Amino acid sequence: MTMERPFSHINAEGKLRMVDISNKRSTRRKAQASCHVLTVASVDSLEPRRDGLDPRHAARVAGVLAAKRTSDLIPLCHSLNLSDVDVEIVTGEGRVDISATVTATQRTGVEMEALTACAFAALSIVDALRRVDPNAKIDDLALQRKEGGRSGPWGRAVPHSNA
Repeated sequence: MTMERPFSHINAEGKLRMVDISNKRSTRRKAQASCHVLTVASVDSLEPRRDGLDPRHAARVAGVLAAKRTSDLIPLCHSLNLSDVDVEIVTGEGRVDISATVTATQRTGVEMEALTACAFAALSIVDALRRVDPNAKIDDLALQRKEGGRSGPWGRAVPHSNA
């Protein structure tokens, strides 16, 4: 019988707690997450308008701001001083692909910050599409890779194809 690793945010008494990182070394941490917004609308509606409004730029800014505020949005996350947040948005046929890469030199990882950046950038895109496609949805929000810390590098395994 294998022993399951306990949830890191629950103490021996079963109470929620913030993970103590005081004995960990600060190392360079980097994480990348991604997601997609699926839509039946033409993504041309996301192109910059004549009045200067650019919904993709607004989404990138939303992602950066959310990454910086992750500890305010997700209970028990540590407040981190981020070195860099890069949010990329690529439009395609019926979809908008979003990726976020977050970097910091800290005692804990930046995975939640990367996921939060993607989620809020996607929410901003859904809001921009709301009039033309109220059924637009966010799909496949996932951590893709991480570097740094005691556990070292990790990357999502590529699914096997049956083709």
